[in-house]
Amino acid sequence: MFTLDQVRSEIAPAGTIRAAVNMSNAALIRWDENAGALVGPSAEIADTIAHELNRGLSLIRYGSAADILSAADGGEWDIAFIASDPSRTDRFSFSPPYISVEATYLVPVASPYRTADELDSKGIRIASARSAAYTKQLERTLKRATVLHADSPKAALDFLAYRECEAAAGLTEFLVNASEQMEGFRIVDGVFSRIPQTIAVHKWATNASLFIADFVQRLATSTEQGDF
Repeated sequence: MFTLDQVRSEIAPAGTIRAAVNMSNAALIRWDENAGALVGPSAEIADTIAHELNRGLSLIRYGSAADILSAADGGEWDIAFIASDPSRTDRFSFSPPYISVEATYLVPVASPYRTADELDSKGIRIASARSAAYTKQLERTLKRATVLHADSPKAALDFLAYRECEAAAGLTEFLVNASEQMEGFRIVDGVFSRIPQTIAVHKWATNASLFIADFVQRLATSTEQGDF
């Protein structure tokens, strides 16, 4: 079991919880010009955690999940909103999922491919962010198409824009926003992945890990009851 003081000492030793958020995941976090603040499920959940612990909150923005993971060794954040990654359980503890997000493809308007499943065809090159959870799923499930690794979700779009691939993979919300800014491209029908999103803490933060897991379970219950 844990005490709140133990949790505070692990993820808010200076009085403020530093929460890492992935700005390429617009379904979970985005900047709202009217509100002048970050909004979305990640922001709301981080605020609730800070309230429960009676601590301040600082949302630390990163351009990708890879950036969040790279910043971990430098001690830049205390908790992180990120997809669970079984290959990194030696460094981080991941909570149960609090939500799932979908991933699909962006293609040129003239592309003959209309659905996500159709893109798994011989000769098709799909650009995808190297460290993204959905890329790992692509590598496991694609039978005929080839994955081209990009440094970030935006870099995957650059591959597509320069016609170095036939499709770019990404989170649906991110690609929808991209299609509105990139003339001549469209989203295909369907998705190729649903990625569970979790809250991660450093492996040594054992009390915080227990608290976050309990928090997510309570969140799931309150959501089912319409309280969140």
